[in-house]
Amino acid sequence: MWTFYFQQLVKGFPLFLKGLWMTVAVAVISLIAGTIIGLFMGIARSGRNKALRWLLAIYVDFMRGTPFLVQIFILFFILPEWGIQLEAFTTAVIGLSIYAGAYISEIFSAGITTIPKGQIEAATALGHTRYQQLRYIILPQAFQVALPALVGQYVLLIKDTSVVSAIGVMDVTRVGWLTVQRVPEGLMVFGLVGLLYFAVCYPLIKLSNILEQKLSKQPLRL
Repeated sequence: MWTFYFQQLVKGFPLFLKGLWMTVAVAVISLIAGTIIGLFMGIARSGRNKALRWLLAIYVDFMRGTPFLVQIFILFFILPEWGIQLEAFTTAVIGLSIYAGAYISEIFSAGITTIPKGQIEAATALGHTRYQQLRYIILPQAFQVALPALVGQYVLLIKDTSVVSAIGVMDVTRVGWLTVQRVPEGLMVFGLVGLLYFAVCYPLIKLSNILEQKLSKQPLRL
């Protein structure tokens, strides 16, 4: 019986690869958008506008304090009641992007706060605009500090893509749920799902470790 299940799993492997491609597509688009959102929010949270900082803090606390599953359900099931109908893939990308943006903004904000105030004061005294300070002084150093944590956050968010299977996105987790209905060997099926996630995440885990070790041995450089 185990051999029969294994043969069925092998036959269905191309479907798992399609699901993995969908997982990667959702993850890549969402992480690019989430990084952009997080970068601008991180800059804003380190700025002087107290009202904006307060509003962004509420947003970040809400996104970090509620389950991603609840957030994706709100987008997919509640918004249509207000006349906003989104496809499952679009919902997944939007939901994961704004969710990722909250976490990534914290990483960038923390990186920006590590920049010595003396450098910013010196740049201001030299007549550099805020944009010039960000481009040439603040962001290069902030990226260097934030990069290991940023890559590590990417790994966590790739694993969070498994949640979008709950709204019908045909990702690798969804394929696993459909497969286990005809191959009732859960350990075998979801063992394969786990291996596919691991194949995507492991290079990023190693990259994060390498960056962390490398950057810890050298001083910040502009």
